[in-house]
Amino acid sequence: MEYNSSKPYIMGILNVTPDSFFDGGRYDTLDSALYQTEKLISDGADIIDVGGESTRPGYEMISDEEEICRTVPVIEAIKKRFEVPVSLDTYKHRVMQAGINAGADIINDIWGLKWDLLNGENENTAAKIVADSNVDIILMHNRKNAEDENFDIFISEMNESVKIACAAGIGAERIIIDPGIGFGKTLEFNRAVIKRLDEFSKLGFPVLLGISNKSVIGRTLDLETDQRLSGTIALNVYGYVKGCRLFRVHDVLENKRALDMIESIMNS
Repeated sequence: MEYNSSKPYIMGILNVTPDSFFDGGRYDTLDSALYQTEKLISDGADIIDVGGESTRPGYEMISDEEEICRTVPVIEAIKKRFEVPVSLDTYKHRVMQAGINAGADIINDIWGLKWDLLNGENENTAAKIVADSNVDIILMHNRKNAEDENFDIFISEMNESVKIACAAGIGAERIIIDPGIGFGKTLEFNRAVIKRLDEFSKLGFPVLLGISNKSVIGRTLDLETDQRLSGTIALNVYGYVKGCRLFRVHDVLENKRALDMIESIMNS
């Protein structure tokens, strides 16, 4: 995809899982998933992000086969019925390949193409699969612990994912980066990363902010998951001002209106 440097792109979340933290079980049938896709597009989503495994804190991994069974029929049905780019939220190379074969346009990898290496694989199969396709890749920052709360280390780890992608032959124009709010970070470090979001746009890639209804909002404002929309909107608007251009959200309409408003002011 080509991304306009000023336009905010809304990525509508479609979790086809029974256990996601916000909407688990709502869209885990094909009919309900397609109904929600239609609503997300009607509300203004530019991209639909399909996820088949919950990655909430304390999540349990499912098999590649189960994740493929959950996501591939949905991707195929969306591509057949709607003219919208589809992102597949996965870090597993077999699921990536199946999703690309089904028509996915983007791979959204919460491990930034590091999962194979972290698990002792000799080859980075995920990076090769993406390189051999024409899909874009979202490289999210993640780590297995929250020990090194140092921003320079954090940026270095983000750059490691970029280097992996480029070394595999993935063109820079296909790379999107995501600071990974809520993944392997304490509350205070999440807030520090949000405060310094502008430093990500300086790396030269479109920046995705995935902050919708997350615990950084709930713990800051002492709110349950169904009460975090206003905090989500506030942080997405702040993210736009700081240079983010893609926004992964549950509530498309409300976030789109807010982001369109700030874009019109900043680019008038």
